[in-house]
Amino acid sequence: MSRIFTEEGESIPVTLIGAGPCKIIRKKEVKVDGYEAFQVGFEKNNKEKKSAKNINFRCIKEFPVSKENQHNPGDSIDVSLFKKGEIVNISGISKGKGFQGGVKRWGFSGANASHGVKHNMRKIGSIGSAYPQRVIKGRKMPGRMGSDRITVKGLEIINIDTDKNIIIVKGAVPGKRGTLLEICTVL
Repeated sequence: MSRIFTEEGESIPVTLIGAGPCKIIRKKEVKVDGYEAFQVGFEKNNKEKKSAKNINFRCIKEFPVSKENQHNPGDSIDVSLFKKGEIVNISGISKGKGFQGGVKRWGFSGANASHGVKHNMRKIGSIGSAYPQRVIKGRKMPGRMGSDRITVKGLEIINIDTDKNIIIVKGAVPGKRGTLLEICTVL
């Protein structure tokens, strides 16, 4: 993330996204595959895979074919598809935080810090009643946190650098530096 200043001196928080050129690998058809879509590859791998049939990309994703997007295998997709001021939805995998307790994961208040309470201020407390003698499914408990697919909706494109394939978006996007993102325009 970074920030830019407007002509009035107002600071706008922005995220710089390297949207390198993606290559269309394959077009799926109703006759062969049962549905219409095209596969897009991003970031070529240096190591060749024998089972990949000459498709050596770090990430391969399928997108449905629409009437506006009539692409053919071998075509390249870059930042020129987007416009300044356009509203987009950005999806990605959020930061993984590992195993966390109930206070951090769910916002539980924990126990009082006085009146005989010792060494259990951040414990979740009782997790059930006398009946039905088991923990009910879906109970909020400590566990793994993060690494979820998150979609941030309604982000505005502030600027586009076509030479370096960089999109500047107002606000924050999910994930850490280097996370693969999916950018979709709002219709």
